[in-house]
Amino acid sequence: MTLLESLKAGKLHDFHGGIHPPQRKSPANLTPISQAGLPGELILQVRQHIGQPAQIKVAVGERVLKGQHLTEPLNPMMIPVHAPTSGTISAIEDRPLCHPSGLSGLCIVLTPDGQEEWRQRFPVADYRLLDADVLLTRLHQAGVTGLGGAGFPAHVKLTPRNLAINTLIINGVECEPYISADDRLMREHPQDILQGIDILRHIVKPEHTILAVEDNKPEALAALKAANQDASLLIVAVPTKYPSGGEKQLIEILTGRQVPSKGLPADLGIVVQNVGTAFAVKNAIIDDEPLIRRVVTLAGEAFSEPGNAWVHIGTPVRYLLQRYGLKAEREQRVIMGGPMMGFTLHSAAAPIIKGSNCVLAPKYAELSPPAEEMACIRCSQCADACPASLLPQQLYWYARSDDHDKLHSHNLFDCIECGACAYVCPSNIPLVQYYRVAKADIRHAEREAELADQAKQRFEARQERLAREKAERQVRQAKAAAERQARMAEQKAKTGEDPVAAALARVKARQQAAAPDDMAAARAARKEEARRNRALKQEAQAAAPGDSANEDQTTATKDKQSAVAAAVARAKARKAAQQAEAGESPAASAADDKQASVKAAVARAKARKAAQQAEAGESPAATAEDDKTAAVKAAVARAKARKAAQQAEAGESPAATAEDDKQAAVKAAVARAKARKAAQQAEADESPTATAEDDKTAAVKAAVARAKARKAAQQAEAGESPAAPAAPVDATPAEAATVDPAAAKKAAIKAAVAKAKARQAQQKQATSTSSDKPLNKEDES
Repeated sequence: MTLLESLKAGKLHDFHGGIHPPQRKSPANLTPISQAGLPGELILQVRQHIGQPAQIKVAVGERVLKGQHLTEPLNPMMIPVHAPTSGTISAIEDRPLCHPSGLSGLCIVLTPDGQEEWRQRFPVADYRLLDADVLLTRLHQAGVTGLGGAGFPAHVKLTPRNLAINTLIINGVECEPYISADDRLMREHPQDILQGIDILRHIVKPEHTILAVEDNKPEALAALKAANQDASLLIVAVPTKYPSGGEKQLIEILTGRQVPSKGLPADLGIVVQNVGTAFAVKNAIIDDEPLIRRVVTLAGEAFSEPGNAWVHIGTPVRYLLQRYGLKAEREQRVIMGGPMMGFTLHSAAAPIIKGSNCVLAPKYAELSPPAEEMACIRCSQCADACPASLLPQQLYWYARSDDHDKLHSHNLFDCIECGACAYVCPSNIPLVQYYRVAKADIRHAEREAELADQAKQRFEARQERLAREKAERQVRQAKAAAERQARMAEQKAKTGEDPVAAALARVKARQQAAAPDDMAAARAARKEEARRNRALKQEAQAAAPGDSANEDQTTATKDKQSAVAAAVARAKARKAAQQAEAGESPAASAADDKQASVKAAVARAKARKAAQQAEAGESPAATAEDDKTAAVKAAVARAKARKAAQQAEAGESPAATAEDDKQAAVKAAVARAKARKAAQQAEADESPTATAEDDKTAAVKAAVARAKARKAAQQAEAGESPAAPAAPVDATPAEAATVDPAAAKKAAIKAAVAKAKARQAQQKQATSTSSDKPLNKEDES
């Protein structure tokens, strides 16, 4: 017996589980479908279906016409959204969504202008002249989705697959309590529904077409049978049982076949569409009217005017509540959908979408909120009621423990979320909510794993590309090296010499050709430039704000540096002259130059230190000490001048004069050191007794020094050698003849130092006592 024959004979099958809740479809199904009208604004969700949101193609402030595309689909799983009426785009922003989560999402806000001005339309007089691909494209562009609640794209469901479709089932069961939108649509528009079924049959070309209607809708059955003129379309009444309107359950009722786990009806060669979808197909193909409105049931005792209405997609729920006279109780609940599969809205600002078939506003006594959840007692009533033959209690435990592997093994995704298990649960456990959360978590984990796999594939592809490019680069380099070697070999064969060796020889020759004098001059120029930069930097620091108090000290420091540099230059000049007269070798000159450089560096370091001390703001006592040191230097210079005159009178050689200059320099250095030490002692505020003792000692030393000086003068007049100074006064003639020249030099140095100390002590005494003691004539000289 064929399927049609068995159905005509009244043979139907049954599915596992199911429940019989109160229907409560009246009084909403007793009145004709009304017009809800236009609200002040329409909120159009960009994503209203299973799949990806389409790309927005309008801008804020743009005027749109009725039926115009607001979004553009880029792939088959994107469904466009159209303007339900003419008006202006007032906003594109996040608004509360019609979703169980209550989150906000991207929406297009349209302000109607009331003109209902349509875009240009292209109706089809005879759809039989168009191919199935053309019709599917028009359905896609019209934004037709399944209106039974799932919202799956209709054109994707109707697209031919590997297995040919042999049975087309039109679902008019509408088994959930309160909802009567399809019932009123079948009563009032049977001809349009049948015309839409004909278009679906033209697209799918099935062997059998069945229109199933639940037996609690006799008026709809009668209207459809009266309008049906096609004997190949079988209209069947199925028993009232929830959820017989489920896709898999209806297939089992009509055919006795079960859709395999994780499978689709198409795997059995069956396609199921809703009667509301058939009506939308007729409007999209024949009238070129996109899916911009649908029938919505307004049920619940809180409504003063319950019924069914044509509602524009995007109408806020708040508008419908006001339009149909909601008499809200305290903590009034508003449910989107029916009491079994619907969800409570978090905001009345949420809009109507393509899958919204009912707005339920029950009173507390009519449909009380869920009671407090209790522990599962493992009574198995949920398993008995499950129409998908699952184990709801096991799924509940695995969902609570986030055991995704167990959920997969127990076929969680076969659950149709009908709510039969929660309806019969004596512990009031919201099982469907647990399943929804678990499904969302699993989808998120799978998406993350998919992204990780894609990233891994991209990484591996990149590594392969880099390895390939490296190999190609090595090949190119090897080829270039071979060509270069070939050219070098050819050039060597022609010229008889190695090009690389010739290039190295040329470089070496250029380096050798560079004059040493030029290199030395360049080095000296760099040093001079460095010194000049340091001097400029010091001047800039001295000229900075806040340094005006130290300007005099900075100037004195610069003068000292100039004096030192001049002295060094004079010493170098004298030494150069001595070397020229003595005929020294270039190597000795180079050594002297190095010594001079070292001395100059030491002098510069001392000058920098003096400048730093000046910047640090030293006391006036330091300046006075410098003056004393200068006086000592002047005395030493005068002594050297007298000695030079004596040597000139005695006819000494230039070498001896140079030696005396060295001795004079040594004496000057010793004098400066002692002067600094004396200044430090003076700053330490010595006691009057110690000062007097020092004065006496200095006077004695000065007398001894004067005696030695007179004796040295007498010896010079007698024609003695300058290298042999006079012996002590009390020495015998033999001892005087054997005086050591080095000892004599030391004695002369000590005499000069003693005289300098004596003068310094006298100056200190004059400063401390403020007395005007006359100096003796010898000291004055």
